[in-house]
Formats: sequence, structure tokens, C-alpha cells
Amino acid sequence: MLATSSRRRPLGRTIVHVAVALSLAFGILAGAGGYWAVIKAPELVRSPYDPAVIAAARTVPRGIIRDRDGTTLARNETDANGELYRVYRSPVISQAVGYASSRYGRAGLELAYDAELSGLAGDPVSDALRKFGTDPYDPKDLTLALSYELQKAAVAALGDRNGAVVMLDPRNGEVLALASTPTYSASALSDPSTADATFKALQEDEDQPLLPRATLGRYVPGSVFKIVTAIAGLGSGAITPRTTYKEQPAAERDGLVVNGFRIRDGHHLFTGSKALDFVQATEVSCNIWYALTGLAIGGADLVDYAGRLGFGAQLPFELPTAISQVTNGSGSAPGGFVDDVELANAAYGQAETFVTPLQMALVVSTVANDGELMRPRLVTGVTGERGTRTIGPATIRRVIDGGDAAAITEAMVAAVEGEDGRRYTTGAKVPGVTTAGKSGTAELGGRGEPHSWFIGFAPAESPRVAIAVLVEQAGRGAEAAAPIAGDLMEFWLDRSE
Repeated sequence: MLATSSRRRPLGRTIVHVAVALSLAFGILAGAGGYWAVIKAPELVRSPYDPAVIAAARTVPRGIIRDRDGTTLARNETDANGELYRVYRSPVISQAVGYASSRYGRAGLELAYDAELSGLAGDPVSDALRKFGTDPYDPKDLTLALSYELQKAAVAALGDRNGAVVMLDPRNGEVLALASTPTYSASALSDPSTADATFKALQEDEDQPLLPRATLGRYVPGSVFKIVTAIAGLGSGAITPRTTYKEQPAAERDGLVVNGFRIRDGHHLFTGSKALDFVQATEVSCNIWYALTGLAIGGADLVDYAGRLGFGAQLPFELPTAISQVTNGSGSAPGGFVDDVELANAAYGQAETFVTPLQMALVVSTVANDGELMRPRLVTGVTGERGTRTIGPATIRRVIDGGDAAAITEAMVAAVEGEDGRRYTTGAKVPGVTTAGKSGTAELGGRGEPHSWFIGFAPAESPRVAIAVLVEQAGRGAEAAAPIAGDLMEFWLDRSE
């Protein structure tokens, strides 16, 4: 017995160990509680599975959404059962503003700013404590950079054709219009009495009206991609505005042979035997010149400069965006190209190159803004009971210097206003205003008519608007996209004076 007793641990030491263990356990629990209650609170109040978010959706009037001029775009109504539902000004805004439906969830800005509109978002401490207050909700109103009148004009210009229009202020990244067609009635989706039938019809529609083509549609760009190649060529030093290629004139007649593959460019044979420089090649949209430039740049630098413009990743934007690509990256050549044939074709917007209209609007906006890429913004202000939080402009990065941007602007002005360039951009010029632009005819490999593209900005010497227009399978750029762009830029410049 004496031997056994001598091996027992002293009682005091045991108590100390238990106390330390309990303190550690309580410390871990307190830390975890603080982490989820404070650090992760902003994320939790945006979760559609959070009970407070679910309750808010059913009982709290959502914040109002207004355009840049104060026009109400989204507001609340009450149905016969006393339940709230959203009403939207017009289907023309549905692809940007989205919908808030008790049956089918959220889309567009209604989803991106769900916590703010339902009144659950604030600073981290407020987010942590608000649920425990007597009035936990502070629904916030949104003010958009979007112009309802311009958005309405863009949808009308596209008409019954599938396509997209993106218009930006290149100086600050404000999104002035974000239009996709066909569109749909967000009000019908939000109203419980019509939601089911509306959603079923939209799902069965082969034209995919629920697809926001401006941000999630990916298209072969054709010749509008030449502006990306120009940025990479001048930015990397592979070319200058005076660059010519001795083999280009003969290749106009016989084709350019790259690794046994013949690239042809017969749409501007009127250039004869002249070796074109950068401005001239851009004015007449010379595929041969741009194919040679792509080879001179190299795959690695072409992909790198495209990446500086946003290619290869989701764009920093309030809404989801598809990823634009120069190549699918499956090849072993520099930049992920399969070989020089793919690189040469990609340089004038064919091969495995796919883009969103928003991405191309950012490309042309970068040129218009002296080579500086601005973050695109739909929402400019969030207003609640504590005042308004302004969302101001932000620079993503400088892509090229001002001198290179000026050289590209000169070439794009020639593409719209030059004697030869006018053949490819009919209708794009804004009357009385120097206009810069580039059209595109994106061949689809025998699968129907090409996509019609145009990107541009005005006034060229002091840009206030940049635009990208895509009309699906509508033929040459000059036939559909360019006239739409010219009319919409004129409309906006007249309104904003």
C-alpha cells in the first residue's frame, strides 16, 4: 500500500493540468466563435443558406435599384397573399440587373448585391451584431453607372438578332450599357403567379434568353482581335508604326505559307504590290500583315499582353464573366500554341481564340484611356440608413504607354475615316466627331454566316465612350455591328454633352 501511494500524482498538479486543458478548449471555442462571428461574418450574410438571409428574402423590402439618372429600375410590390416580390422597369435591363425570385433564386446584380439589397451587409462588426438586434435589417439602395435610356437604345438597335453591346466610359470604367439579346421579363420571373410558366418557357427557348451574352458569351473575335495583337506588338517592341514586311505584297496574291499551311487574304487586293505599314494594314484589315506580326511577337508575348488586358482569367467585375482566351494552351510551343500556324491565325482573331464582348470593350477602352486599363463598374453607390458608400474608379494596370496607345488610335481612326477603311466600317463614324474603331468578321469554319463585330471609341482625341458590338452570324462587321456602334455612340455623346 505504501508503494502504491507513493506513485500517485499530486492532486494539485492534476487540477492545474485540468485547468490548463479547459482554458485551451475555451480559448479555441472563443477563437472559433470570433472567427465565424466577425471575420467570416461578411461572407455568411451573403450565403443563400444563412437563416437570416432566407428570412430577409421573405419579409424585408429589398433596396431600390436606380440608374445613373435616378430612374427606378427595380422596386417592390406585394401580392394578394401579402408576400413581397420584385417589379422591374423593362426587360431591357434584365441581363444586367437580373431577377430576385422566391422560386428561382437570384441572378445579375440582384445576386451580386443580395446581402446589401436585403439589408444584411455592413462592416464586419455590424454584420456580427445585427442579427441579434431588434431591427437586424438595413436594406440598401443601389445607384448604377448604367443609363436606362442608352440600355433601351442598345437593345432596340440589336432588335430581333442575338447579340450584345457593351459601352464604357474609358476614363473611369463606368459601364454605361450592358445589353444582351434576346432578353426576358424579370418581373414575370419574380411574380409568384407567373414565375413557373415563365421559367419553363425560358428554359425551352433555343435562343437562350437567360444567357447574358455580354459577359458569359464566348465568340470567335475575327479582326477586332488585331487590336490585341497591335498592343502586344508595340508594347513588346516587336514592331513599330513603320514596320513593313517584304513578303506581304506577294502573299496578298499567292498566300502566306506557314509550316506548309497557306494563309490567304483576298479581301483587299486593291492594295496591289504596296508593302503596308501598321496604320495602312489596320485601315484595310490585312490578315497577312497581322499574321506576320503575330509570328514576330511570338506566342509567349502575345499571350502575356493579352493577359494584361484580362485574358486567361475571370474579369474583376460585379457579375460572373467567361474567360477569354488567345489559345486553349494545349500546345507545347511558347504561349501554349500548337505551332506557328495556330499563332499566325490567332494574331488576326481566328484559330482557338475566343472572347467575351465585355473583354473586347475593355481592350478598346484601354487604348482610348492612353494605355491604362480601368476596372469596369456597374454599381457606383450603395445607400443605407448610415449614408452612401461611393464606389469610385480603380486602375487595374497600365498595359502600354501613351505613345503606343496614340499610334493604335491613329490606326483605328484610319480604319473608320480613311478612304479605304470606310469600306469595312460603314456607318461607324459619329457625324462631326473623330471616330476610332475596328470591325471584325469572325469566320465560323463553314457553320453559317460569320459573327459581325465592331469595337471603337469617340471622340478619338478625347474619348468619352468606348463600345463593343457583337451580332451573332450577321455577316461582315460593316453590315451589322458597325452601324449599331456608330448610332449608339452618337446617341450617348449627344445626351452627355
